[in-house]
Amino acid sequence: MTAMILAAGCGERMRPLTDTIPKPLLLVKDKPLIVWHIEKLSSCGFTTIVINIAHLGEQIKKSLGDGSKWAIKIIYSDERQSGALETAGAIIKSLPFLSEPFLVVNGDIWCDYNFELDFSLDFNFQDSLAHLILVPNPKHNSKGDFQYRESYYTFSGIGYYSKKIFENMSSEKRSLGPILKELATQDKVSFELHSGIWSDIGTPERLAQVNAL
Repeated sequence: MTAMILAAGCGERMRPLTDTIPKPLLLVKDKPLIVWHIEKLSSCGFTTIVINIAHLGEQIKKSLGDGSKWAIKIIYSDERQSGALETAGAIIKSLPFLSEPFLVVNGDIWCDYNFELDFSLDFNFQDSLAHLILVPNPKHNSKGDFQYRESYYTFSGIGYYSKKIFENMSSEKRSLGPILKELATQDKVSFELHSGIWSDIGTPERLAQVNAL
């Protein structure tokens, strides 16, 4: 299975840190945030990772190279000319490089979730088009995003997707949230609750909290 790490955002709420450094390269315990993901994915057996880039993307390419230092292959999906395409747009642009199904991870989260390479999870992907990892609601998203087992939880930014979701969609700036919510109303989404460590590193304060763990 192919994994994709979303790394093209500007990190507006992280300024001034992201004025000169792309958010995926911000340090957590002296290691770039995106490297935590790469090491975890590599250790789980993933061999190909697609990374989309836009804001200060040249720094990401220079820092990570071709991925050989982690025994993986990195493919860059370059959005610098078009501007960041948001999550769905980025996925659509990268579809030629992605497997069926594929994993997507937000580049600005930190968590201890164990990625599934063989996708041997407790659901039938023939009935679902997406499998989303949910987490207990943090303070900044207290109402949650999706209902699961009679409660609402927050989408972690980790999901497994079928290419069928994005058939006949053009590669343009497009959000993934509305697409997933529509699929959920059609019972085409399955869920899994992760109760371990998870943080959406959206502000300097949250970055400091993760470094303090």
